Amino acid sequence: MNQETLNKRQEEVVEEFSFFDEWMDKYEHIIEIGKGLSRMPEERKSDDLIIKGCQSRVWLDAQKTDDGCVQFSADSDAIITRGMVALMVRVLDGLSPETVATADLWFLDKIGLKEHLSPTRANGLLAMVKQMKTYGLAFMAKG
Repeated sequence: MNQETLNKRQEEVVEEFSFFDEWMDKYEHIIEIGKGLSRMPEERKSDDLIIKGCQSRVWLDAQKTDDGCVQFSADSDAIITRGMVALMVRVLDGLSPETVATADLWFLDKIGLKEHLSPTRANGLLAMVKQMKTYGLAFMAKG
């Protein structure tokens, strides 16, 4: 079920981005996605939640829900980065720790995101993915 959900979400994102021919339109869409991300309360934005490797500040936290799934909360002080982390949360939120930890995030290549980001933003995106997968591994280890 979780792998199915992950693939379905990725297919939806690929389909959404296929409507845009120009990269500026895709960037605008990423910004819009970021606007839909719930703000993380200021008191939760601690240094230990900042993702290392991002040029702008990105906070990422995860909890394990009662039903054993990973629930992410995130925020950023930069609009594009906020959209990127919102996109990642949209794809991985509510899945099992195993699914998060082992996720093949093929949609990133399909929509061409990595190749259209500046090197620093691409590194930041990889750091987000790594941190989200690390949360999955940590919750798997805790059982």
